[in-house]
Amino acid sequence: MEYIEKLLEKLKEWAGKLIEALLGPEAQPEPEPIPIPVRDPERRRR
Repeated sequence: MEYIEKLLEKLKEWAGKLIEALLGPEAQPEPEPIPIPVRDPERRRR
């Protein structure tokens, strides 16, 4: 029984690799940009 489970796991891995090769990698969500504080000398002068 353990042999069949290992075989099924390998088949799932191969199927995933095949699908990725044919369709491209899974879409990853874009990371949110990190806000960077910017010193604005124009605002301080007013």
